Amino acid sequence: MTLSEFFPIRELSTYQTKWTIKGRVTSKAPLRTFKQRNGSGQGKVFHVELLDAEGGEIRASFFNDAADKHFEQMEVGKCFTLSKGQVKLANRQYNACKHRYELVFDRACQVDAVADDAKIDTVKFTVVDLHTVQGKTLPCSVDVCGIITAFDQPFAFKSKDGKDLVKRMLTVADDSGVSMQVTIWGDRAKKEDSEFAGNPAVVMKGVSVKEWQGGLSGSLMEGGSLSFNPDMPEAQKVKEWWTQGGHAQSLKFISQTSGSGGARISGQTLDVLEMKQKSEQIVNEQEMYSAFCRLASVQLRKRDEVQPLYYIACLEPKESNSLPCNRRVDERGFCAVCNKVGKSAPRLNLRCRFEDATGNFWVTTFHQAAEKVLGMTAQEVADIEKNEGREAVEAKLKSCNYAQIMQVQLRAKPDNYNGEQRTNVSCTAAHPVNLREHGRFMLKQIDEMLAKAVC
Repeated sequence: MTLSEFFPIRELSTYQTKWTIKGRVTSKAPLRTFKQRNGSGQGKVFHVELLDAEGGEIRASFFNDAADKHFEQMEVGKCFTLSKGQVKLANRQYNACKHRYELVFDRACQVDAVADDAKIDTVKFTVVDLHTVQGKTLPCSVDVCGIITAFDQPFAFKSKDGKDLVKRMLTVADDSGVSMQVTIWGDRAKKEDSEFAGNPAVVMKGVSVKEWQGGLSGSLMEGGSLSFNPDMPEAQKVKEWWTQGGHAQSLKFISQTSGSGGARISGQTLDVLEMKQKSEQIVNEQEMYSAFCRLASVQLRKRDEVQPLYYIACLEPKESNSLPCNRRVDERGFCAVCNKVGKSAPRLNLRCRFEDATGNFWVTTFHQAAEKVLGMTAQEVADIEKNEGREAVEAKLKSCNYAQIMQVQLRAKPDNYNGEQRTNVSCTAAHPVNLREHGRFMLKQIDEMLAKAVC
């Protein structure tokens, strides 16, 4: 069959019943099971995205027998001819493709592998800058290209239907001066931290954008794609912007809901005095608070003894969820939990004093929050101590005192110490404040207080 005999993907619609297309698989979702609507048991499905020589792109879903037959065959990057499928309107809740329609294949479908066609691109991006995303009708699906300015640790949890899930939150910024949070899932979320560190350029295809708690939140869809430092003009453009001053630019954070200018922080926002008073009243359940404050000091010595700032943690994946073990290893690098010597890395564990105009407090600050507070990674702290000595580390840490306003997330929970009931408060997350956004946040608070005073 010649090229002219293949039906263009962009012209597929419900009005055509007989067609044969030729396309390359640009992405492929995992095979999953679902409950049949008629109660006859479980069904199977996976989907791919297909791109043809004319630039047309469409999503195709394979169900049950077709899923079993073609899942292994449909490899990303390979070309196929496909026919005898159903054309239906695209479901925008799950479909990131721009095509108005999508394809459904069952046991009657015809799928054949063909030789690679150099006329078909390996992937097609339609990149939209984040400033433009703000004006789109929500929900929407977009391709974005930007710099990773921040990232959280992977988080494992169970969904409402009992499935084990893993997610990781990224903050992405581009040269439109806007940044947004994007959640990635599964194996993408489990990638090594080193992949996200160092402000790499990233392009994401198929980001679903929705409104969330007053801001915009992105989620990379299952059938989307994620590429680091891609060889494309858009990536080169944002890299140049970042190195030539973008890193120091005041960005508009469109996922912002509380004026922090960073990733989402949960908990009631209180000043330090209110937080201390409220935490002392906890009896049974833990509570989460948020406070805007500055780092006043880091505990470097206790009773004249030098305090360690980090420990070496095991990075071997857990069997239950493939996340890092993070337990302390001994001087040989042996982890008693994993019962072996494996990959390891330093993790910060600091005792920090924060303060605002109402007071101050000491709190244990865990690894991820500590890196945000210091503006340094645990590896950087360890390298300075190893190469330049403890005095150099202490001087570096003291330079962080009162450097910037932070929004910290605090977890307060009841505890028992030597038979006495007390509250244990720890810092679980922290982010530098975007002063412009925080200013707007405070003006809003003033307006609310004035409105109450008038009433």
